[in-house]
Amino acid sequence: MKFAHSQKGLSMLSWLVVLAVVAFFASMTFKMLPHYMDYMSLEKMIASVETEPSQEIRSVSDFYSKLSSGMMVNNIRDLNLKESIKITVENGEFLVHVKYEKREPLIENLDLVARFDKEFRVRMP
Repeated sequence: MKFAHSQKGLSMLSWLVVLAVVAFFASMTFKMLPHYMDYMSLEKMIASVETEPSQEIRSVSDFYSKLSSGMMVNNIRDLNLKESIKITVENGEFLVHVKYEKREPLIENLDLVARFDKEFRVRMP
């Protein structure tokens, strides 16, 4: 009984290990979170074409210019619009295919990779 009573919690070394693990995951989160925020902003811009008919987007070039201006407003500068987003028109709908990946260095030759690949069907307003 005396042995169990003398244990009061983690040792200093254990706390340092816990702190190192928490710091590692926090570092990964802070490196990848901006990429996910940019992607969510991009999704909202694409969806807004359908929900806001006052924008009068009738062609693929109009759609690209809408996305380009939205990317400037949202400060998404490290994404090549023409390479990562393909827009076609089929049966009165825009088919938007977003496909790109982002890499962030982690440790030496290890990278964190976020791959985004989604298709949208957006009705023409």
